[in-house]
Amino acid sequence: MTTNKHSLLDPNRLFPADSASREIAIQLYNTIKDRPIISPHGHTDPSWFANNECFTDATKLLLVPDHYLFRMLYSQGISMSSLGVPRVDGGAVETDMRKIWHCLAENYHLFRGTPSSMWMDHVFYEVFGLNELFSPATADSFYDHISAQLQTDAYRPRALLDRFNIELIATTEGAIDELPHHRAIAGTEWAKRVITTFRPDDAIDPSREDFIDNVARLGELTGEDTTTWTGYLDAMRARRATFREHGATATDHGHPTAATADLSRSECEALFSKCLSGHSTAAEQELFRAQMLTEMAGMSLEDGMVMQIHAGARRNVNQQVFEQFGRDKGADVPSSTNYLDGLIPLLNKYGNETKLNIILFTLDETTYSRELAPLAGHFPCLKLGPPWWFHDSPEGMLRFRQQATESAGFYNTVGFNDDTRAFLSIPARHDVARRMDCRFLATLVAEGRLRLHEAEELAPALAYDFAKQGYKLS
Repeated sequence: MTTNKHSLLDPNRLFPADSASREIAIQLYNTIKDRPIISPHGHTDPSWFANNECFTDATKLLLVPDHYLFRMLYSQGISMSSLGVPRVDGGAVETDMRKIWHCLAENYHLFRGTPSSMWMDHVFYEVFGLNELFSPATADSFYDHISAQLQTDAYRPRALLDRFNIELIATTEGAIDELPHHRAIAGTEWAKRVITTFRPDDAIDPSREDFIDNVARLGELTGEDTTTWTGYLDAMRARRATFREHGATATDHGHPTAATADLSRSECEALFSKCLSGHSTAAEQELFRAQMLTEMAGMSLEDGMVMQIHAGARRNVNQQVFEQFGRDKGADVPSSTNYLDGLIPLLNKYGNETKLNIILFTLDETTYSRELAPLAGHFPCLKLGPPWWFHDSPEGMLRFRQQATESAGFYNTVGFNDDTRAFLSIPARHDVARRMDCRFLATLVAEGRLRLHEAEELAPALAYDFAKQGYKLS
């Protein structure tokens, strides 16, 4: 059955049900829906933009890299091998991309009511112009149409950056990444639109199986003696400088907790030696990560890089999946996070520094009104990042605004970032955020809590200005 795509994507989706608020939301949204996209934190592959080669097919682009999709399918007993997810050991997985695509179509009902369904529908109907429901009956026509379009110049990565109106996109690389793709575009116009972000977890987290090797590699890359505490810190400074040369304005720290520490130099030296020995305890590993957050804050004060702290994720809880398929395969779960006690050592040292910029993210929504909003509403160095990962959803965005605004206001937040590997979903994600912010603003106007002209000023700030300011991208 052929259907008008507007009946498949309600043009007024996500706006309030009551007519008064809905009209205000629509009015606000129409003023910002075509604003450029600032994507200041994400995980797209920089080789896409450096090489600008055609994507191969629908499955490899839309399903295989997207843990939001295969996480749900896995929960229903569908193996990752059957979905073509690469194994760590290089073992056999399904290679018939059309067969995998049919599996997605046969199970697409599993995503009803989830953000993934909204994002994928947006990709189908807006990005590829399809006008039928995705189902087993249409799976082949969808696959053929998408795969054929991907072979055209209009769907090359750089052309899509232009089509999506993405003004800037930041990728994320580890401390020992040599940045070959960012080096390839250095000196070109693309270097100003595709920048990197420094994520040193690979050489900061002693619980990682590759930590010791990564610290050694850090020394090789920088010429510093990373067997010593001083050399290790100097190597981190050197890598930060290299990342800044390739456009980085921010660092990112994906720690399991928000713990920070302020140890003496001798304590740091002893702890570092213990972690490098390979015999550190879990408590010592946590203390080292905590100290390194404070060290990274000090370095951000030195070089001006914005510091992002993504805390509260219990990662790789499915040991079998981790051993077979590696990190970032959907086996991660939010956990309770004590931000107040965790951040006190760092804040006691640097919290009143007006030149320090720290963006806090959480997967523990219970902390919004109790800890995060009051902290960001006081300390000049702190701002709140948008709802992240499991809460990158209409409900998550609404809960965030409802719980954080009364203490932190709007101006201690940094707009939206998509934090995704799924390149083609970026416009959909930003569109959802813009709709939900307009919904929230419209409700405040309708309730007499915000003047219309104030909402009209806030809407573009939330959609564009705050991200550009918060990540120092002007």
